[in-house]
Amino acid sequence: MGLKNKELPKLGFLYMDYVLRFFDYSNFKGWPNKIEEVTYHWGNDKDRFIQEVKRKKIDVLIGNIPATAYETFREIARALPNVRFIPSLDTQFSNKSKENVTRFAWKYNLPVPKTYIYYHRDNADKFLKKTKYPKIIKKSYGPSNYGGYFVHKVDSYKEARELYDTKKYHPMYFQDFIPMEADIRVMLIGHKPVCAFWRRAPKGEWLTNTSQGGSMDYMDVPKNVLDLAVKASKSAKAEYWACDVAYGKDGKVRILECATAFAAFPYIRDWIGQYIMWSLSEGRFRKPHIPMFNWEELGKISPNLLRTMRHITFGKYSASYDGSYFGSKKKSYGEGSVYLHELDERYPIYDVKERTSEEWPSEKWNYQDKFKLKSIKSMKVPALKEQEPPEVSGDESSEELVEESSTINKLD
Repeated sequence: MGLKNKELPKLGFLYMDYVLRFFDYSNFKGWPNKIEEVTYHWGNDKDRFIQEVKRKKIDVLIGNIPATAYETFREIARALPNVRFIPSLDTQFSNKSKENVTRFAWKYNLPVPKTYIYYHRDNADKFLKKTKYPKIIKKSYGPSNYGGYFVHKVDSYKEARELYDTKKYHPMYFQDFIPMEADIRVMLIGHKPVCAFWRRAPKGEWLTNTSQGGSMDYMDVPKNVLDLAVKASKSAKAEYWACDVAYGKDGKVRILECATAFAAFPYIRDWIGQYIMWSLSEGRFRKPHIPMFNWEELGKISPNLLRTMRHITFGKYSASYDGSYFGSKKKSYGEGSVYLHELDERYPIYDVKERTSEEWPSEKWNYQDKFKLKSIKSMKVPALKEQEPPEVSGDESSEELVEESSTINKLD
């Protein structure tokens, strides 16, 4: 039967000034009780924000936290131990930076391009002099590529040195260049893929971002890409999630990005809202039924229309329902083909439960602030008295998805 109105947790939307809102009330259509709003105003607003959440007696705060507020909300979450954050601060660890994405991937043995992270510029300079090119240099801070404008391909030490002297990125984060057929974005709810599409670079180019002239299509996303995205979502214990996966010309798949903060069509935000309502109500609200490869059919619709479509639902397959598209349609899957409704059993929606402990405490993992540059103009690194920052490299590229932890090797 599920919970009665008085038994339901009190929900609140976590908003921030100057930040686009991911959810609103229309995404939670049918929730019977009032949903509060709490807005963080930046600056020295932490204490006021905490008191407002307590005063409104909010049980669950829903919303993404931008990179620039992540560490502050680590402190806020500790001050509100009885409030569940959706997604949790640990799940949003990858939102903060590409460095965090890399550390998350290393921990869970998720394939990524070989990656190098340096906090000492002198050490990085020595490595850049002896390494092989081309290399990809990225601005680490923040969850996304910003349309590709902070992602650069360099073909020599001179180009790398000039770029870092101009951009002053810190930490110095770079990867081996992987020739790609394309990259694929997979969006997941409760670890189930609900949308996936290819992004292909223009002829003669390497950036796949649509803002840089790339194209997109929805057909025939491979099984190993979906499986990798599911593994990443489960590792993050994510209520909702998105992965950008590189499909290399060498046949291997590698994670480029993953986060809870991503661009999503309105109907996907509706599905996330329905999922959260189902999960928090102990079954009072219906679990959304989102058939596998639904995106191939929806992808035939103009993107301009998709950006406005709302409240899309699917009937669950029934053997007595003649002519059901998702009941009669077969799909290539691995080395054979299966009915689409059978794939739904292989990719179920999981009920992601609340975390009870911290996986990524800032005291250990906040390298960006612990080893930050003292002066962005002079580029001088502060003296490190208590401990040396890690100079790390990892190569976790493989076609096999295995469970044992990866090894992080230090570079001299």
